Amino acid sequence: MGNLRLIPKPGKDEYPPYSEIYMELVGDDGQVLQHLRDNFITIRNLISGLPEEKLLYRYAEGKWSLKEVLVHLVDDERIFAYRALRFARNDGTEVPGFEQDDYARYSGADQRSLDSIFEEYQTVRDSTIAMFNGFPEEAMTRSGTHTGNVNRRTVRAMAYHIAGHELRHLRIIKERYLGLI
Repeated sequence: MGNLRLIPKPGKDEYPPYSEIYMELVGDDGQVLQHLRDNFITIRNLISGLPEEKLLYRYAEGKWSLKEVLVHLVDDERIFAYRALRFARNDGTEVPGFEQDDYARYSGADQRSLDSIFEEYQTVRDSTIAMFNGFPEEAMTRSGTHTGNVNRRTVRAMAYHIAGHELRHLRIIKERYLGLI
């Protein structure tokens, strides 16, 4: 992939307050697309080579396995990238929310090979980066709503959500699954 554009970090008025937990994890250097590229490599390097029992480990009753966390990251990225596309194209139709626990429950992640999960993850990531890299500049501050018409976000806030959401889960993986923090 060629040069990656700079995308200024969104202001607090460009995303719902609950998203601050993701936004605060992403640098204010405008290099969110490079961060997306680097974050994927970090997660892949951290998890590749783990034994299957570690990939299926759940740190508490009802919590996801590492494989389910990875597929959740892919699902969330797909959904937020789709929302970004709709908003970038000035589609004013409200976009529905999604129930992440149902997505994880029905993902079949634990029956998949880690290689297949990472292949999908890489494909989605490359597509996300290419999409944001190709948007016209004026599209970055277009916005739309999802989940009951109350969660307004700009297109660029979607890119930062994807990166910050991934970083939050990376921290959880290190802390609760691998005991590194």
